[in-house]
Amino acid sequence: MVTALIFAGGTGKRMNSKSKPKQFLELHGKPILIHTIEYFEEHEEVDSIAVVCIPTWIDTLRDILKRYNITKVKWIVEGGNTGQESIFNGLNAIYNDCEEPKETIVLIHDGVRPLISEQLITDNIAIVKNYGSAITVSKAKETVTSIDSEGLIGMIADRTAARIAKAPQSFYLFDIMSAHKRAKQDNINEMIDSASLMKYYGYPLHTVECSSENIKITTPIDYYIFRAIYEARENSQIFGLEVQK
Repeated sequence: MVTALIFAGGTGKRMNSKSKPKQFLELHGKPILIHTIEYFEEHEEVDSIAVVCIPTWIDTLRDILKRYNITKVKWIVEGGNTGQESIFNGLNAIYNDCEEPKETIVLIHDGVRPLISEQLITDNIAIVKNYGSAITVSKAKETVTSIDSEGLIGMIADRTAARIAKAPQSFYLFDIMSAHKRAKQDNINEMIDSASLMKYYGYPLHTVECSSENIKITTPIDYYIFRAIYEARENSQIFGLEVQK
């Protein structure tokens, strides 16, 4: 069984949108969240979808899922106080309904990361089957550094080996739930993403390469980049042009 867990629990403060969270902003009349979910809805290997949502927007979510004929969403779950807690809530709903968590693959994905592809989902599933985990990454285009408390540069990563962790981040359900349960026991609740949590508890993480187009829509400029890439993809289908996937 393959399940997608879509995280749509953010409030979108950096988008400067006072009317609605960023995942419900629209492009060409369709919410960003639906642009994202449709990739999993239409993928033949994905059996079901869970969506973690802001509690006050759950009724709106149900309405738009019905409007766009999304049929694979089996769970709608309230988000928590942190991203980590929200993901745990979603995983827990899936786990409680799952008969074979050691055989179930879960793809954890941001609701505001709509520039993915059918092939990327296929690759994530295949890598989990082969290795037990799949972290989507893209090559770093610029130099990656770390800084200390005084703002001085410390580590400078080898750009040829540096990668930017993105999503989906995919695992067997039993493994990712085990890590979350350990984090709760250890009172660890601020891990930035699932890859960081799994790495912390010693799980080997295998990678899936994606293009730099796989952006997360966090700020207004991200939205305009999304619109430009989306329209370029649409034009490529109309005029038979080549665009990066």
